[in-house]
Amino acid sequence: RMSAAVQEFAPEGHVVPYCMSGGTDAKQFSRLGITGYGFAPLKLPEGFDYQALFHGVDERVPVEALHFGVRVLDRFLRTA
Repeated sequence: RMSAAVQEFAPEGHVVPYCMSGGTDAKQFSRLGITGYGFAPLKLPEGFDYQALFHGVDERVPVEALHFGVRVLDRFLRTA
């Protein structure tokens, strides 16, 4: 369902695993036998050097990239 939500707004998009920095509650849920998944859809414009800005003093993403993520998450949650 994650892939379907992404592909509704970006047909060429793919859901791929990656290591996200920061903490989550997934560790606590795993102790209860509950598997948790992070899902942070973001569509960056071609040529946008996200890694160069990552955790920098001017860290940012384009507003449209966030809007894309909101649309995808809304679709995913409505159909999950």
